[in-house]
Amino acid sequence: MSQLPLDPEIFDVAAEYPDFEGTYQEKLLALLDDNLDFHGQSSTYLTHNLHAFPAKFPPQLPRKFIRVLTEPGDIVCDPMSGSGTTLLEAYLAGQPCIALDIDPLALLLARVKTCPQPVSTLLDLGNEIVEQAQAFTRTESEQALRQRFDDKTRNFIDYWFAPDIQYELMALRCQIETITDPLHRDFMWLVFSAMIITKSGGVSLARDLAHTRPHKVTDKKQRYPFAEFRKRLKKATNSLSQLSPRNSPVHIGESNAQQLPLAANTVDLIVTSPPYAANAIDYMRAHKFSLTWMGYPVDDLSTLRKDYIGGESTSGFAYETLPPATQRVVATVAATDEKKGRVLARYYSEMTRTLIEMQRVLKPGKAAVVVVGSSTMRGIDTQTHECLADIGRDIGFDVPRIGVRHLDRDRRMMPARRGNKRGSQIEERMHEEYVIGFVKPD
Repeated sequence: MSQLPLDPEIFDVAAEYPDFEGTYQEKLLALLDDNLDFHGQSSTYLTHNLHAFPAKFPPQLPRKFIRVLTEPGDIVCDPMSGSGTTLLEAYLAGQPCIALDIDPLALLLARVKTCPQPVSTLLDLGNEIVEQAQAFTRTESEQALRQRFDDKTRNFIDYWFAPDIQYELMALRCQIETITDPLHRDFMWLVFSAMIITKSGGVSLARDLAHTRPHKVTDKKQRYPFAEFRKRLKKATNSLSQLSPRNSPVHIGESNAQQLPLAANTVDLIVTSPPYAANAIDYMRAHKFSLTWMGYPVDDLSTLRKDYIGGESTSGFAYETLPPATQRVVATVAATDEKKGRVLARYYSEMTRTLIEMQRVLKPGKAAVVVVGSSTMRGIDTQTHECLADIGRDIGFDVPRIGVRHLDRDRRMMPARRGNKRGSQIEERMHEEYVIGFVKPD
């Protein structure tokens, strides 16, 4: 397949995807039957590489569905936007796009990766930030550290960040906070976050942070924020320099997928990937490492985490009535572990409400493409794809096909096994993902 054309005006769908012709339904079926692995293809072009993010689907996946299933002016939506992959691909295709999430870091990433800015201005500003931060005295940093954090957040900072690192991070924070242009400030915050949450290294005392499985190490080679900020600044501006302006309206907003702030029958295509059940990939566990430095108290982030789809808290939760086949899967898990059964019931209840909202906002005859991975609970396959398809049919979706893609785990940033630990759902998860096509009837 050829590399991504950078000019949507000259993009020719038939030339890049010659095998996808026919009615909308026929195109969707052909897409779901096609090879969806994308092994060996770059997933880091343009601004897709601005920030580490676990379990991202390859950009070729939403790109393929967007290019084949939409016409000029069609609205694309990702109600659980995560790393913003669907958003960027819709932007590159010249299509209006709506990206929604409740994670502050996901929203920040979405804003930056679809916003071309003068690179020379950003480089000058970033270098100026470092120079001014270097002029900060240790006394000034210590005073700011005392003033900016509550006790619980400060304890978190003290545990995960060495004192010298804290002084440099606080000096950088104080400079970024003075930036008046919101676009420039967002960009610098993302550079700041990217040097903390990394695939390897990073300025904290944690390893496996980008895998959402942080553990503290004492022998980690120390990386200092001033130098790391300059490195990340150079990398980020290089990526942004390749992003040209598009005539693609972008709306990015904070919203829970179970209650979308959109009118009925307004969206032409949804491409999204919901979280796994039971926080199998716990985004907030990692994201708070940088969000606390941006001014979010630990308690506030913990409260927000409870609202994430797939969370483990079930106290006072309002369950939905599930289809019989899905309820049997929940009952099988509950027979082994009652608490895990309640957690799985919560997940499928949340996804029921999410699918109802997707169906409400979609135009008749249009599709929601949902990428999910199954997992195991107490050794029992949760059959996520089958259960979600079951729920979809129950609420009135047509589900003509479930596609399969084989994971390249080394490229998908899956949490890694440590030592001889066995039995965790994240490690027992299938090495496949499923791409479910939900169609709203005409």
